[in-house]
Amino acid sequence: MTSIPPAGPLEGITVVDLTTTFMGPYTTQMMAAMGADVVKVEAPGGDIIRHIGDGRHPGMGPIFLAANHGKRSIALDLKDPGARDVVLALVTRADVFVTNMRPAALGRLGLTHDALREDHPRLVHCTLPGFGSAGPYRDHAAYDDVIQAISGTAAVQGGDGEPAYIKSSIADKIVGLVALGAINAALVQQATTGRGQAVEVPMFEAMAAFTLLELQGGHVFDPPRGPTGYARVASPNRRPYRTQDGHIAVMIYTDKQWLAFFDLIGRPELGDDPRFRTIRERTENIDELYGLLAEALPSRTSTAWLEDFQRLGVAAVPVLGIDELLADPHLEAVGLMQEIEHPTEGRLRLARMAPSFSATEPVPLRPAPRLGEHSLEVLGELGLAPDAIDALVARGAVVVPELSRPPRA
Repeated sequence: MTSIPPAGPLEGITVVDLTTTFMGPYTTQMMAAMGADVVKVEAPGGDIIRHIGDGRHPGMGPIFLAANHGKRSIALDLKDPGARDVVLALVTRADVFVTNMRPAALGRLGLTHDALREDHPRLVHCTLPGFGSAGPYRDHAAYDDVIQAISGTAAVQGGDGEPAYIKSSIADKIVGLVALGAINAALVQQATTGRGQAVEVPMFEAMAAFTLLELQGGHVFDPPRGPTGYARVASPNRRPYRTQDGHIAVMIYTDKQWLAFFDLIGRPELGDDPRFRTIRERTENIDELYGLLAEALPSRTSTAWLEDFQRLGVAAVPVLGIDELLADPHLEAVGLMQEIEHPTEGRLRLARMAPSFSATEPVPLRPAPRLGEHSLEVLGELGLAPDAIDALVARGAVVVPELSRPPRA
């Protein structure tokens, strides 16, 4: 008898997602892509990112569609005691609860780890604050820009000039990945011991550790043996290089590769130059070394350089814009971009989860939900009587899209 492989490694895991904007929704979207049942709890106005960008319908903007596909939505006014009872019932039946609400708000709702753990000891309770609860910044507000600034990222990006933000919500997405790893680690322990735990993933600490990995430099030692930073990545000559007809990125790294490059540009004597003989010497003189690349590459076309670098085993690629990325032949071959039909938004192209698992089937992409699209479905799963559901809807404690309301006899 042939067994049917599970649909994703997190099949059977229920996640209550009480998060907004980018970081939390990205974390839980990846869990949905791994097979978890993710119930997104939204305020009556919906997650703020529903309203960013030009969508076909209000509240269905492109970033929301990308960050929330695979989830179910229930919309609750948590100022209403009945709605608070609903979210508490959801959490007490879940395996994982993820939230970026502030601790005081969680306390008012009875949704802190301490309030829940006695009745639900298996719960993995993940909070995503801007700053860790043990430090003096714990009550400060935080968004991606704020964390890029305080984590050193903006200063590093600016180099010797003005601090600059990376032109992507990089902190939100990196911390979302850290949170995914932490939650899955807690789920492993839950499966082993039968007990859950509180998991705190502060943005500042996560991004500080991320930034320091290679940039702590000589300050890894106590006392320090040298300055902070990593000369190679700080070099102003580390950039995509202009060619005769465009730009390419090239990363020459090993002794063998540099010797081959020196031969390629007709300067084999540079292989004996004391500035460039070893990786340590090259790193200490990286501006001059990368300056050689910047001087040499405009002499030939991108295609000519890429063919030679490919032959030499040197990592080199063209520089793609977002439009070009969406049409890249490799991504097309591996099926990263998948098409789905959304019941209200039409045909969409969305990136699937990049990892694959040999023992589980890929989880089909499910469209991002309309606000409150699954409110009635989820309330029914909780066992609420029809009259109780009607009362919650009537007073606005639960939001239900008109199309999802069943016709009355």
